[in-house]
Amino acid sequence: MATVTASAPRALPAVLKNRVIAKLALLALAAAILVPLANARWASGSWPDALTVDLTQPLTSASDWIIDNRDSHPLFLYFFGHISNGVVLSVRAVYLALLTIGWAGVTALGAFLAWRVAGVRLALGTAAAFLACGLLGMWVPTMQTLALMVVAVLASVVVGALLGLAAGLSDRMDRALRPVLDTMQVLPAFAYLLPVVLVFGIGVPAAVLATVVYAAPPMARLTALGLRGADKGVLEAVESLGATSRQRLLTARIPLARKELLLGLNQTIMMALSMAVIASVIGAGGLGDRVYQALASVDVGAALAAGIPIVLLAVVLDRVTAAAGSGTGDRPRAGWPYALAAAAAVAVAGRLLGRTEWPDAWNVNIAEPVNRAVDWMTAHLYSGVPVIGGTADWAGHFTTWVLDPLRDGLQWLPWWSVLLIVAALAWLIGTWRTALTAVLAMAAIGVLGVWEPSLDTLSQVLAAVAVTLVLGFATGIAAARSERFERALRPVLDVFQTMPQFVYLIPVVALFGVGRAPAVAAAVVYALPAVVRITAQGLRQVDPAALESARSLGATSGQQLRQVQLPLARRSLLLAVNQGVVLVLAVVIIGGLVGGGALGYDVVFGLAQGDLATGLVAGAAIVCLGLMLDRVTQPTERRTKKGA
Repeated sequence: MATVTASAPRALPAVLKNRVIAKLALLALAAAILVPLANARWASGSWPDALTVDLTQPLTSASDWIIDNRDSHPLFLYFFGHISNGVVLSVRAVYLALLTIGWAGVTALGAFLAWRVAGVRLALGTAAAFLACGLLGMWVPTMQTLALMVVAVLASVVVGALLGLAAGLSDRMDRALRPVLDTMQVLPAFAYLLPVVLVFGIGVPAAVLATVVYAAPPMARLTALGLRGADKGVLEAVESLGATSRQRLLTARIPLARKELLLGLNQTIMMALSMAVIASVIGAGGLGDRVYQALASVDVGAALAAGIPIVLLAVVLDRVTAAAGSGTGDRPRAGWPYALAAAAAVAVAGRLLGRTEWPDAWNVNIAEPVNRAVDWMTAHLYSGVPVIGGTADWAGHFTTWVLDPLRDGLQWLPWWSVLLIVAALAWLIGTWRTALTAVLAMAAIGVLGVWEPSLDTLSQVLAAVAVTLVLGFATGIAAARSERFERALRPVLDVFQTMPQFVYLIPVVALFGVGRAPAVAAAVVYALPAVVRITAQGLRQVDPAALESARSLGATSGQQLRQVQLPLARRSLLLAVNQGVVLVLAVVIIGGLVGGGALGYDVVFGLAQGDLATGLVAGAAIVCLGLMLDRVTQPTERRTKKGA
C-alpha cells in the first residue's frame, strides 16, 4: 500500500535570505510595475497643481487679523501684553544690574563663579574672556546680550523642566510631547521669528520668547531622560520607607537625574545664545545686532569684532556648565558666600573709584586691520592666483560643477520618482514605517507648493553633507589613530562647536563673497566638528580584543581599519551621517542671508516683509525636508529599540 507524503514547502533561494537583497528584489518589482503607470499618468514630471494646497489666503487672513487686533483685543491686552511687559522689565532689570556693578564687578563675579564651579584655570579664562570683550569695544553690547541670555535661559529652563517633569512621570505625556519637541528642534530658527513678531512686534519680547521656544526642548528631553533613567533599586528602597510620590521625586529622582539636568542646562544655554544672536534681526540688540549690521554692509572687521565676544561667551558658558555637570575641575573648598562676597567687594571698589564704565582709552580697534587683511585677500586670494585659482574661482567652480548639476538633476526628475527613491532609501536603512514617514514628509512639500525651491535646498544640503562626510571621516580617522593629533584638534573643535551659527557667515563672506557656495561652506564648517567627534569616538570604542586578533593574523594598519574598525563602528558612523545632515540643514537655511536662495531666502523674505504665508510655508517645508533626511539617514538599530 503506497503511502502519501506531504511535499515539503520549497525553500527560498539562499540569496533571497539576505534581508537587503530581498528588499532590493521587492523594490525592483515595485518599480517595474509603478514606474510605467506613473510615467503614463504624469509624464511632465512636475508636481501636479491638482495636488497642491494654497495656504496663502488663510495665512494672510490670520496675519491681517493679528495686526488689526493686536492693540485692542483682550487676548493681546490682558495676556500677551502682560507677558511682553514682564519680559521687558526683567531684561531691563538684569541689564541695569550689570551696568550698576560695572565691568570690574561683572568680570570678578564671572571669574569667582567659574572658580567655585571648576577651579582656577577656568576662572582665569573667564576673566580673560570678559576683559577681551571690553578691549574690543563691545562691553555694552555684551551686557545687552548677557541680560537677554539670563532672562531667556531662566525661562527656557523653567518651561523645559516642567515639560520634562511631565514627560518623565507620564508615559502618555511623553508620547504626546515627543512629536512637538521633534518639530520644535527641526524647525529652523528663523521660522520662529515671524509668528512672535506678529504677536509681540519688533523688540526684546519677541526675541526672548522665540529663544525660549527654540532652547526649551533640550532641557525637556534631558529632564525626562534623567527622571526615567533613575536607578530602580534606589526608588524601590525609598518607596519601601513609606515615602510619598512627591518625596520620592524630590529626594530620589531629581538628585539621581542631576547629571542630565545640568547637561540640559548646558545645551539650553548654548542654543539660547545662538538664538539670541539670530534674534537680532527682530530688534534684540546686543552683539547679534552688531554682527547683523556688519554683515549687511559686508564690513568683515566690524562683524569679527562683535563675533569674537559671542564666541568667548559661548566657550565660557559651555565650560562652566559642563564642569558643573561632570563634577570635574579642581574645585575649591570655599563656599558660595565667599565667592559672592569677593565679587561684591570688587564691584564696590569699582564704583567708589568711578570705574563702572569700560574706559574708551582701553579699546583696541581690530576692525581696520581686519578689513585691510580682507582687502589684501580679496586682491591676492579672491581671484587670479596662479595655477590654483582664487577662493572666488573655487566657489564659482563648485557652483558650476556640483551645485548646478545636482539642482538641475533633482528638478529634472519626475516628482513620483523622487518619492520612490526616498521610499527605497528609507526602507533599505529602516522599516516600512520609516519609508512611509519619509515619503509622506516629502509629499507634504509638494502639497505646500514649494517643490522646486525645496529641491534646490536639498541639492545644497546633499553637496554640503558629501563634503562634510569626506572631511569629517578622514579627520576623525586621523584623530582616532593619533592621540597627539587628537589633542591638537580638540581646542579647534571646541571653538567651532560653541560658535553660534550666525558667526560662521563672517569668514565665508570674506573669502567667497555671496551665493550658494558660501552657504554650503558655512554649513560644512558648522557640521564638521560633530562628525569628527562621533567618528573618532566610535573608532576608539571598538573592542581592543578584535584589533589584537587582527594584528595577530598579520593584518596591516589599513586592513585593521577597513576590515575591523569601520565595520564595528558602523552605528557611530551612521549617527555621524545623521547629525551631519541635521546640522548642515540648519546652516544652509541661514545661508539665505548670504545668497543661498531657495527655502532659506523665502524664510528670510517672509520675516523681512511680514509675509506670514511665505515664511511659514517655507519653514514647514524645511521641517518636512529635515524629517525626511532624518528618516533616510537614521540607523536601523535606533528605530528597533524605539519599537518602530
